[in-house]
Amino acid sequence: MNRTRLLATGLVLSGLLGLVDVISLPFGDGEHPPVAVAVVGAVLGLITLVGAVLAWRGSRAGAVAVIVTRLLSGLSAVPAFFADDVPGALVGAVAVALLVTLAGVALVASALRTRAVAEG
Repeated sequence: MNRTRLLATGLVLSGLLGLVDVISLPFGDGEHPPVAVAVVGAVLGLITLVGAVLAWRGSRAGAVAVIVTRLLSGLSAVPAFFADDVPGALVGAVAVALLVTLAGVALVASALRTRAVAEG
């Protein structure tokens, strides 16, 4: 898989989000997000980081791992919009993170699609 600027940008965005997921685990208060959600997020973030490194080196499976883990991480954040006790600033941060997640996923996915079209 060729590392285009779009792919590199998507991998960097996704990798940064994965890093935030991993390093934010010890800083939660246990309620925002709940401990179980934070642990799942940290595991997804770690898988994202490994996938990003593999994709950077040309691995198609690494790119797929990045896409899947970022989408799952984004889905785990959606309840923040519907829970009553989530602070407004946190809801805003989640919204920004979701937009960056979607941008990163779209960039990585477009690189996969371009390769599939070229091979077909």
